Order: sequence, then structure tokens, then C-alpha cells
Amino acid sequence: MILTLNLPRLNELMATARVEKVHAEPGVLLEPGSAILDLRVDLSESFAHDCPPVSFYRIVLRERAWLRDLASAQGAEIEVGAPLARFSSEEREPVQGQPSRLARVAIAGIVGDDSAWHDGAP
Repeated sequence: MILTLNLPRLNELMATARVEKVHAEPGVLLEPGSAILDLRVDLSESFAHDCPPVSFYRIVLRERAWLRDLASAQGAEIEVGAPLARFSSEEREPVQGQPSRLARVAIAGIVGDDSAWHDGAP
């Protein structure tokens, strides 16, 4: 079965997110709980505030799947709804054509200082 991961809208004012860190590599079997990407969402252009409204998120896979390809590299700015990754339930399964469904993921967020998030975090 082919699965896809598109950038979800994490905030109603969000238009894009930047890939801060890539945790997974194509061709690897990921187990539930495996980190895929860390994202940075900056709302400073669309939201007037006295401090930068920046949030950080980690996307984690909730099911066993082979990561077949990533559509984005570290530092890339991605639009909401754009493809982030494609997975398959079998290692050598062809990935051409339409995906069967969205991959099951969990998203954890941290607002504010991201140093603890990235320093030594798995």
C-alpha cells in the first residue's frame, strides 16, 4: 500500500513551514514513533505581535512503513498541502500512481525557545 504525507495546516494563519531537520532517510523501514521531520512555522508576516510568533513541530510516524522518498530537504520552505514524503507497506512495492491514503502521523509542538528541542534530541 502506498501512503503519502502532505504538510498539514498546523495553524489557521500558516501558509508555509521550513524543514528544520530531517530525521529519516529514504529506503529505511520506520517503526511507529520514528521521527520524520522537524518543522519551523513563522507567522511574523501574517500576525502582528510583540515577539516573533515562531513554533516548532516534529512529525512522527504512527505506523510501520518504508520511507520511499522525501520531497523536501533541510532548509526548504514548503506550502501547506504540499507533499513531504511517500511511504510503502512493503520494501519493494512500486510507488507510482496515486497513494492509497495518508500516512498516520503524530505531531508534537513546542512554542518559543527551540534549543532544548534540537540539543541532543533524538
